[in-house]
Amino acid sequence: MFNIENDLQKIKNLPSDNIGDWIGIEWIELGEDYIIAKMPVDHRTKQPFGLLHGGASVVLAETLGSVASVLLLKDLSKQAAVGVEINANHLRGVKSGWVYGKVKPVHIGRKSHVWEIKISDENEKLVCISRLTVMIVDLKND
Repeated sequence: MFNIENDLQKIKNLPSDNIGDWIGIEWIELGEDYIIAKMPVDHRTKQPFGLLHGGASVVLAETLGSVASVLLLKDLSKQAAVGVEINANHLRGVKSGWVYGKVKPVHIGRKSHVWEIKISDENEKLVCISRLTVMIVDLKND
């Protein structure tokens, strides 16, 4: 599904200065059917009570799924991938360190992609599980 050499370069060439960069998301690994990224649990990603903010987990999940969809598009001048629905179950609190998100496909269609994202702590305990639906839209070339 993913072209490991070419797609790893595409990830490295993604535009910077976005929410993923601001909260410290780092790309770790690209496999044939998965991508792994990590995110720090620090002042940028914690809620006022000192735990990983659920919204930060959702940002990690949507970033992983959206990038995965973009990598599957053949021509970014003709199509775009847009998130249309995301849900997340927050299962465990995290106070510090890193969390790791792994995205895998559930459904890859012509007009929609559905991704499962599992976020775990440094001890590989499941912190959050999320599902993202991405719509593939045709761009109007005026």
